Amino acid sequence: MSIANVICIKWGDLFGPEYVNRLYSGARRNLSGPVRFFCMTEDADGLHPDIEVLELAREPYLDEMDAALAVANRQGAMRKVSLFRPGLIPDLDGPLLGFDLDAVITGSLDEILHFAPGKVAMRADWVEARRGRPTGHGSVFRYDPALHGWLYDTLAADPKGEVERARGSEQRYTSTLAQAKGAFAYLPPDQVVSFKHGCLRLPPMNYLAEPRLPANARIVCFHGRPKMSEAVEGYHGSILRHSLPCGWLRDHWIDRTRDDLGSDWG
Repeated sequence: MSIANVICIKWGDLFGPEYVNRLYSGARRNLSGPVRFFCMTEDADGLHPDIEVLELAREPYLDEMDAALAVANRQGAMRKVSLFRPGLIPDLDGPLLGFDLDAVITGSLDEILHFAPGKVAMRADWVEARRGRPTGHGSVFRYDPALHGWLYDTLAADPKGEVERARGSEQRYTSTLAQAKGAFAYLPPDQVVSFKHGCLRLPPMNYLAEPRLPANARIVCFHGRPKMSEAVEGYHGSILRHSLPCGWLRDHWIDRTRDDLGSDWG
């Protein structure tokens, strides 16, 4: 049986190691067969020992990229492009399924891992789609380093120009470049859902019932607010952005991880 390869990146202190561990547990519980899970980071403290740590390298283009990102007011947003570096994992066999740390796995990932082979696969961005733009959303992305090394090489060759063209957005850079190469596919929208746009109920029901979990959701993305730690306990950002404590989120994100990995890692 082939190995499923999963990857994420963590830098700074916005997300603790428990976010990586919970993502790892969600991936291994929802993929058929063995899983290799990689985390690129400068701080591996607290990560489960079965997670393979990749060094968060200082890329040759980093200073020029960061200077351009400062102008775009998107500091650090394109650091994820390091995941696309050719040869990053020398013994890798097959594609990689990548996640941001503000995503929760709630169902089988097999179809997403094998969706549109040979393509860079992302979900259509919710806000950009309403504006008629083709941008993919970066919370989950499937790619193959053996086929898509140009995702790294293009930025490395012209970091200032690429940051300006993407207006500082990694997901805009990745999806539009893949589209220009004829190597892009949209993930099924009912399988990758937004907590804000697909789970939160409208008033007054958001005050009466917990957020919904769509029937076919495999991944729930917590872009913006609330994040998972807020939604678990209940959140009030506004009348519209109000939610009761979310039981299914606690179950998938915390309880099942502790059952899987033990209380030290959840």
